[in-house]
Amino acid sequence: MSKRDYYETLGVQRGASDEEIKKAYRKLAVKYHPDKNPGDHTAEENFKELGHAYEILSDPQKRAAYDQYGHAAFDPRARARGGGFGGGGFHDPFEVFRDVFGGGAGGSIFENLFGGGQNPNGPQRGDDLRYDMQITLEEAALGCEKEISITKADQCEHCNGTGAEKGSQVKTCKTCAGHGVVLVSRGIISMRQTCPHCHGAGRILEKPCKQCAGSGKHERTSKIKLRIPAGVESNSRLRSSGNGEAGTRGGPHGDLYVFLQVKEHEIFHREGDDLLCEVPVSFIQATLGAEIEVPTLQGKATVKIPAGTQPGTLLRLKGRGVKNLQGHGQGDLHVRVQVEVPAHLNSEQKHKLQEFAALCDGKEMPLSQGFFEKAKKFFH
Repeated sequence: MSKRDYYETLGVQRGASDEEIKKAYRKLAVKYHPDKNPGDHTAEENFKELGHAYEILSDPQKRAAYDQYGHAAFDPRARARGGGFGGGGFHDPFEVFRDVFGGGAGGSIFENLFGGGQNPNGPQRGDDLRYDMQITLEEAALGCEKEISITKADQCEHCNGTGAEKGSQVKTCKTCAGHGVVLVSRGIISMRQTCPHCHGAGRILEKPCKQCAGSGKHERTSKIKLRIPAGVESNSRLRSSGNGEAGTRGGPHGDLYVFLQVKEHEIFHREGDDLLCEVPVSFIQATLGAEIEVPTLQGKATVKIPAGTQPGTLLRLKGRGVKNLQGHGQGDLHVRVQVEVPAHLNSEQKHKLQEFAALCDGKEMPLSQGFFEKAKKFFH
């Protein structure tokens, strides 16, 4: 069966730099490493093929020979005929992997990739938690305090998180010597697997804790107070340090991340730190002018409607918007005037309006004047 081109195996061009070749190998070797694909024969073969390809292309002399002769450069039969490259056989693909990832025994990058370099007997940090919270626009704009209840894995009070019954011993697993993993050989391939005796813990409990069954944790509902800063928006994330799940063997707690969603408001629409509110005013108020009361997040306020105010006019109330999250002041409230036209008129009201219309010569309607002046050419 013909071999794949080594450049194709690594997914790089023939003119690729040494750094590009190394980067490609690192990415694919981690993907196909047998420890990440237990029992997958195809992944195992890909891993070996990657090791061979990298060994050749990372060596300038071997790469030059491969570029000239191809796979024949390393064929013993070709060398016997006087051709090929006398570079010797291939190395163990695991050795190549360890060389690239800073390999070696005891806490190497190679081991850390698959958990082998982490001391299973040492303290382990607890998991982080997520909590989704919905708040009102008022709470988001002005800030507030909230109390939430969450059920999480907390430290067992009976054994203080050790997992062992009081007075009993915790022994190092003899099968894996406390490492939590064992080395299993399959031909030329050696793989690390979770220790079947201690199940990766690296230790054996003489008497597991009766309360937590040896886990060192049990579920508990906790109440947590949170301060929501003024100015937050939807999808804001708050971090509550140390309020995640308990660690293992004395490890620190994880963190709690609270994701906020701000409810739609029935009156106000938010645009950054500003608020928009549409307020209806009567035809008389817009014409003659008036003072009206409008709602704000801090209570009611008075707005002056100038005489002759047109529909859609924006009036600003400075500092009545949302507090800036970084503390840079406060936004404004913009009041958009909606002129309300009476829907039902009696005969007397209609008569008065007709009298009013007869008294108007059009000069009182500046928007109409401007519009029809521009549009008159379309009426011919």
